[in-house]
Amino acid sequence: MIDWDDVRYFLAVARGGSVRAAAERLGVNHSTVLRHITQLDERLGVHMFEKLPSGYRLTAAGEEVLEFAEQMEASSRLLEARVLGRDQSVRGRLRVTLAPPLVSHLLMPDFADFARLHPDIEMDILSSGELANLTNREADVAIRVVYDRKTLPLNLHALKGPEVFGGVYMSRDRLAAWRDGAPDPVRWIVISKHGIPDWASEGEVRTTGVPFRITDAEAQIVAVRQGIGMTTLPCFVGDADPLLVRVPGTDLHAYGTLWLLTQGDTRKTKRVRLFTEFVSRRLAAHGPLLAGLSVSHD
Repeated sequence: MIDWDDVRYFLAVARGGSVRAAAERLGVNHSTVLRHITQLDERLGVHMFEKLPSGYRLTAAGEEVLEFAEQMEASSRLLEARVLGRDQSVRGRLRVTLAPPLVSHLLMPDFADFARLHPDIEMDILSSGELANLTNREADVAIRVVYDRKTLPLNLHALKGPEVFGGVYMSRDRLAAWRDGAPDPVRWIVISKHGIPDWASEGEVRTTGVPFRITDAEAQIVAVRQGIGMTTLPCFVGDADPLLVRVPGTDLHAYGTLWLLTQGDTRKTKRVRLFTEFVSRRLAAHGPLLAGLSVSHD
C-alpha cells in the first residue's frame, strides 16, 4: 500500500524541481525528503525522478504517477473539508491542559463564562502537574508559560499571549512583625524540586531560618499566608491575594510568555476556535495582572 506521506513528498519535489525546494516547502530537512522519495521508488519498483545538474526531473513513470498523486491530494483535501465541516457545531468535547495555578488563580472564572455561553460543549480541564501532550491528541488546547519560543514543537500552532512575571512575597502580618523586630525566624518556602531562584536573593528582608519545603503550589500559598516566611509566586497569584505583599527591595522576574497551543486540524473545529478566541481576549485583559502592573506598591 502506498503511504500518503511519500506521495506528499513526491509532489513537493515534482513541483519544486529539487529536493532543497521540497524541504523548504515542507519545513523538513534534505534527508527526510530523500527518504520518502526512496520509499516510494521501492514500493512502486521504479524511479520517480532523474537527477540532473539543474535539479530533479520526472521520469516517464514519474509523469504517470504525478496524475494519480494529484488526484490523491485532491481527494485528501475533500475528505478533510467534509470531516471538519461535520465538526462545526458548537457541541462536543473540549479538552484543555494547563498548570494548576492558572486554573485556580486566574482562568476558572473565564472558563465558567465560556461554559455558560456554550452549554453544549463538554469541557475537560486537565490541570494536573503533568501537561497533556497535544501531538498525541491527549488534549485539544494547551495554555502554557514558555520562556523560549524556540522550545515549542514546530508542529503546534501557537497564539501568543501576555508576558508573565513573578515576585517575592510574604504575608502582610509577617512583614509588619519583622519590621517591629519579632524574633521569629523568616524562612524560605520552596517547592522541593525547584529550590530558591538566584534572582530572589535580594531585598530588605533576610531569611534567618532553615528552608521550609513543600511539594505543590497550593501548599506553598497556604504556607506563606501562615507567616512561615517568604516565597516566589507569579504576580497573578501574589498581587491578587489581600493577605500577601511583595517583599520590599525585591524586583520582578520574567517567567515567560503565555501561549495558546493547538495541533493540526483540531484547531479548525468550531469549538476549539471559539475557545481560543475567547480565552485570548480574556488573557489580554489579564495582561496587567500577569505582568505585575495591576496594583501599586510602596
